[in-house]
Amino acid sequence: MKFAIRGIFILACILSHLSSTAHAQPSANAAFDFKSMANMSDFDPANPIVPSGDTIKIAIVASFSGPAALVGQVYWASAQWAAHDINKRGGVMVDGKKKLVELIKADHGSKPDQAKKIAERMVLQEKVHVLWGTDGSNLQKIVNETANKYKVISINTASLSDDLQDATNFSRYAFQSSMSADQLGRGLAHYYGQIRKTEKKFYILCQDYSFGHVLAEGFKKGLKEFYPDAQIVGEDYHKLFLTDFAPYLEKIKASGAEVIFTGDWIPDAANLLKQARQMAITLPFAHIFLDEPNFLHEVGVEGTRGLVQISQYASENPAFKTPERIKYYKTWNDLWKTKWKTAPFNSRLFEHGTGNIGSYVEQTYWLLNVIARAQSTDPEKIIKVWEGDSYRFTTDKVIKMRACDHKAIQDLHILEFVPPDQQKQSFNIPPYYWFTGTSAAGPIHTIPAKSVLPWMDPNLDRCKGRNADGS
Repeated sequence: MKFAIRGIFILACILSHLSSTAHAQPSANAAFDFKSMANMSDFDPANPIVPSGDTIKIAIVASFSGPAALVGQVYWASAQWAAHDINKRGGVMVDGKKKLVELIKADHGSKPDQAKKIAERMVLQEKVHVLWGTDGSNLQKIVNETANKYKVISINTASLSDDLQDATNFSRYAFQSSMSADQLGRGLAHYYGQIRKTEKKFYILCQDYSFGHVLAEGFKKGLKEFYPDAQIVGEDYHKLFLTDFAPYLEKIKASGAEVIFTGDWIPDAANLLKQARQMAITLPFAHIFLDEPNFLHEVGVEGTRGLVQISQYASENPAFKTPERIKYYKTWNDLWKTKWKTAPFNSRLFEHGTGNIGSYVEQTYWLLNVIARAQSTDPEKIIKVWEGDSYRFTTDKVIKMRACDHKAIQDLHILEFVPPDQQKQSFNIPPYYWFTGTSAAGPIHTIPAKSVLPWMDPNLDRCKGRNADGS
């Protein structure tokens, strides 16, 4: 009996160890500090507390007007959250003194000529230290060119085209902390070919600019790599801010497709999904940005069931693994419930602070952490810290900045959208669902970083002789 008890004890220890290390993340140079997080009770994205004077100045370059104005509001709330927290902690020690973080709106209105003017004004007149952006890879290219011309840091949190960091466009001052299009395309192909292994016929419908084309090429390349039995039964590209998707959807109906693959972002994402369901097209979408909860509620539970999203923010189930993570989530969610009364911040879009919003928040924290460790706003000192750096998000995910071309290496995750009664596997705290009026994340699958290493341009001299994992 004594030996049996001892054996059970040893087995229990082994199982406990395996359980605790099964989802272990790699080590990181720095991490979000839960213990130092400030009291955020006075945070309101509609009425931010913006310091002035001798500050660390960051321009949020985005579409605060025009057809994608909502995107600018998303960026603003996300970046302001991180800045408010750091300011409440006392700011950042740079160049021998503590400085607060000042964010400035820089509206490009989705127009290239306006993007150039506003980015230059931010640098030359506002004297910003960082350009933070933006929606539209064509506009991010302009932001990066401005940063390179005037030698200030540019952080790309949201534009995904791989050519932003290729041999032609690379700048030492530009860092792509977001995922990239080739990664996303290959990641979704990995899911369908290596995990799901069900649907084989895909129709590609993307926006007609660099991001849409690179994303589609990544998906096709990924299918050849991970799912050679799959077929592309149709491929189309549409202009930005389209209002009538019927001609494309008619072609999809006739194609025999089993999945629609798209990279569309709002407002195109909303119009595409709503019109598809209105035309009785019930096919699942493999997507990135068909996740804005207000339009998902318009489509409803059944119309959103089976959507498949690839995410740079999610982690393995469940979403809330530690008391610290639960407290962090509830801080945002409680403020949304009780204090945020101004549109659009009082809408469902901002309810959880996760998804793409969560990613923009985390990337901003990483930027500010890099500046803190550089102890300077000098771009050369920031570059020295950020190249090859790694950082642990609040979700325990580790992201690494590849030194040679400034692209982010990270695990990605696939979210399968399911009805409310199945969302508990992801949303593991009361009320045990993300939303009741739409399907949302249930099963979540990891696409390991090694399977979706970002594309590296072989013609970029800095990367010659380097491996894609940064070594």
